[in-house]
Amino acid sequence: MAGTMQDCIFLSLKRVALVLMAAFLVACVSTQESSKYQINEDKALESHVTLALKYIDSKNRESARHHLRRALDLDSRSIDANFALAMLYQLEGEMELAEKQFKKTLRLDRADSRTHNNFGALLFNQGRFEEAYKQFEYASEDLDYKGRPQALVNLGRTALKLDKVEKAQAAFENAARLSPAMAVVKYEIASLYFSQGEYKSAKQYLAAYEQIARPMPQSLLLGIKIERMFDNVNKEASYALLLKNKFPYSKEYLEYKSILEQSEQ
Repeated sequence: MAGTMQDCIFLSLKRVALVLMAAFLVACVSTQESSKYQINEDKALESHVTLALKYIDSKNRESARHHLRRALDLDSRSIDANFALAMLYQLEGEMELAEKQFKKTLRLDRADSRTHNNFGALLFNQGRFEEAYKQFEYASEDLDYKGRPQALVNLGRTALKLDKVEKAQAAFENAARLSPAMAVVKYEIASLYFSQGEYKSAKQYLAAYEQIARPMPQSLLLGIKIERMFDNVNKEASYALLLKNKFPYSKEYLEYKSILEQSEQ
C-alpha cells in the first residue's frame, strides 16, 4: 500500500514537472518570437528613416514622405523619424511646421544635439540670432556629437552676427583643432583675421583653404581684398577674373564691381 501511494505521488510530481517544463518552453518560444519581431521592427524603422533622409538630401519629397509615414507608423516617438520630418518640412519651405517639429523632437529628447544644430540653422536663416546661438551652443558643447565641428562653425558665425568676436574666434579655432581638414573653418578664420586687420594671417588661412577646397564667391572676394592690401595687382586680377568667369551673377562679383568703381573715382 505504501509503495502504491509513493508511486502515485511520484507520478503526480512527474506530471507537474512536465506541465511546468512545457509552460517554460512555451514562454521561451514566445519570448524569442517577440524579441525577433522587435528586432525586425527596429531594422525596418531604421531603414525607413535612412531612406527618408537620403531622399530629403536629393530633394525627393514624395519618396521621403512615404518612408517617414511608414517609420512613424512603426514608432510615433522615434527621435530619428521626428527629426527627419522636421527636415522634410524645412525642405518644403514650411518653416512654421519645421519649427514645431524640431521642438517636438526636443521634447522627446532634450539631449539630441543633431536637432539642436539643425534647429539653430533654421533660426539663423530667419535672422533669429540670439535663439540660434543657444541651439548651436548646446550642440557644440556635446563632446560625443559627431557634427560638433560644424556646430562650432555655426556658433562662430552666429557670434559674429551678435558682435561676440572673441567667442566667434574661439569657436572657429576649436573647430579647426577638432577637424583640421575642414575647409570652411579655414575660410571663416581668414575672414575674421581680415576684419581685424591681420592681413598676413588672413592670407595664410585663405591659402590653406584653397589647398583643400574649390573656390567659392566669398573666398575669391576675400582674396581680392587681401591682395589689395598687399598691392599685389597680378594676384588680385587673377582672383577677379576667376570670380567674373565662375560667378558672374553673384553678389560678391557685384560687390567687387562696386569696389572698382569707388577706386576709380
